[in-house]
Amino acid sequence: MTSEETDLVKYREIAFAELHPDPKQAHTAALLLSDVEGMLDVRPLSPQLLQLSYNVLQISLEQIESALIDEGFHLSSRLMYRIKRALYYYTEETQRANNGCGQDNCKCTRKLFVNRYTRLNHDCRDPRPEHWRKYL
Repeated sequence: MTSEETDLVKYREIAFAELHPDPKQAHTAALLLSDVEGMLDVRPLSPQLLQLSYNVLQISLEQIESALIDEGFHLSSRLMYRIKRALYYYTEETQRANNGCGQDNCKCTRKLFVNRYTRLNHDCRDPRPEHWRKYL
């Protein structure tokens, strides 16, 4: 791997809250995230700590954590984890934007759809030359 490719691989830890009906949230989350596209490695370090690596162009930490919250997991709300989260969200969003991926579009799909749309021959285009269009 080149240095540019290694910059796109992120190694993060997700800490879960101790008080939860599932005492082994990290193990359950690892099973859930192991098949997600863009995830390279998912490993529970303890019942409340999950270590993962992923390609930032395919998925971001914010998307991963919001998906876990939607599934009912409780992330740790300690100050240090919240500060780290905010920093990671900002840096990954900036890196994705610099590489042409927006914050809300996963896997840079907007670029793919725009390129495909411009190449398609469809009825939304006016076939007349530009100078004829203003007469009708």
